[in-house]
Amino acid sequence: MRGTRRVLVAADKFKGSLTAVQVAERVTAGLRRVVPDVEVEALPVADGGDGTVDAAVAAGFERREVRVAGPLGDEVTAAFALRGDTAVVEMAEASGLQRLPAGVFAPLTASTYGSGELLRAALDAGARTIVFGVGGSATTDGGAGMLAALGARFLDADGEPIPPGGGGLAELVRADLSGLDPRLAAVELVLASDVDNPLTGPKGAPAVYGPQKGASAEDVSTLDAALAHFAKVLEGVGVAGNRAAEYAASPGAGAAGGIGFGAMLLGARFRAGIEVMLDVLGFAPALERASLVITGEGSLDEQTLHGKAPAGVAAAARAAGKDVVAVCGRLALEPEVLERAGIRRAYALTEVEPDVAKCIADAGRILERVAERIGRDCLG
Repeated sequence: MRGTRRVLVAADKFKGSLTAVQVAERVTAGLRRVVPDVEVEALPVADGGDGTVDAAVAAGFERREVRVAGPLGDEVTAAFALRGDTAVVEMAEASGLQRLPAGVFAPLTASTYGSGELLRAALDAGARTIVFGVGGSATTDGGAGMLAALGARFLDADGEPIPPGGGGLAELVRADLSGLDPRLAAVELVLASDVDNPLTGPKGAPAVYGPQKGASAEDVSTLDAALAHFAKVLEGVGVAGNRAAEYAASPGAGAAGGIGFGAMLLGARFRAGIEVMLDVLGFAPALERASLVITGEGSLDEQTLHGKAPAGVAAAARAAGKDVVAVCGRLALEPEVLERAGIRRAYALTEVEPDVAKCIADAGRILERVAERIGRDCLG
């Protein structure tokens, strides 16, 4: 790898420490300290979860802000990204865990209504293609709140709107999708996610992700039954409802508390989040210009191999015959596993500073030192 002089930094965030943009900045600074004349191109990446809008903005999209409902119904300022008639919408901006007060969870009542408002704002801005990145949600409502914000009606036995959140779906008696925003029919909606879970069951949204959102074992059972009921009531409701059972069992339906299912009812096409984002961000031409690719994220572990950003970057780079190394806070993969994933070597912050707490607190400075090592090893 010696002699390499053009580097592409395509890394995801170090969650809780550095944004993807900051990772690229720190890696660039470290490389240039060792090889001052190195050419570095930064392309922060994301896999559809939190940080997706920031990655799009770093790639040249315009940041648009709008006031929407947070997961508990309070108003928050959320952003989406727009370039031409393509929008990147991140559901976590409106309905993510970061929108909850510290230490507060609402597994039964958190709603995706604000995510629907974000989609509507993208339509208002003239979007004809919407990349809908889902992940990091505080919600498990099957996308019912999102659909309601876009014009659907979900009513109880008295003909009144059901309560917000996944728990409220148990009271659903009648669904009406006829009022959905007609502009949705003319839009290409891409569901971008790094998970392929179905809506319900042992691998469904409540069972797998509910506990992360504060759901007890009883809550998980309640939510699973409520989502199954939701899908059942939707069967036969309009054209979309005719495929409700199929959608509920489809990969990606359980993404972000089941919002994937709701998106499929809107006609969304499911794709691996990192693949979508690499297309949107212009990764292919940037890759062609590079001799060495540096990717990474906070923790390189088994999850990385299942649709996370570094795995997607490495796979694309390997297919193009490019060398790839990775940076991370914590490394939990053996060298042979990394090699199979297309990563020649990983450099962890803990190799420089074994104290994990110090790595988290001083991630930027330590990452620069890691990048110096890469410069010496790969560019010297």
